[in-house]
Amino acid sequence: MHYLLFYHDLVDDYVQRREAWRGQHLAYAKAAHARGDLILAGALADPVDGAVLLFQGDSPAVAERFAEQDPYVRHGLVGRWEVRPWSTVVGDMAIIRPN
Repeated sequence: MHYLLFYHDLVDDYVQRREAWRGQHLAYAKAAHARGDLILAGALADPVDGAVLLFQGDSPAVAERFAEQDPYVRHGLVGRWEVRPWSTVVGDMAIIRPN
């Protein structure tokens, strides 16, 4: 199953403050990708006011654990996050294949 992790309510000076934790955050994300948990991730642009990360797994726990340990969350750059299941139906990695 696919799960989307949304980062909401970023601090006002997020772009400047993230620099202190960016290296740790990116290393953490790259490790999740190498394990096959994290498929794609990135900040929303124009304006930079959130982020979306795509995970795959048997439950939302993989995305939840990621958020709980992410340096951006742990250091208060992300005010709120949520994980939602995503029923993918088109594309090479789609989970549900329509008839």
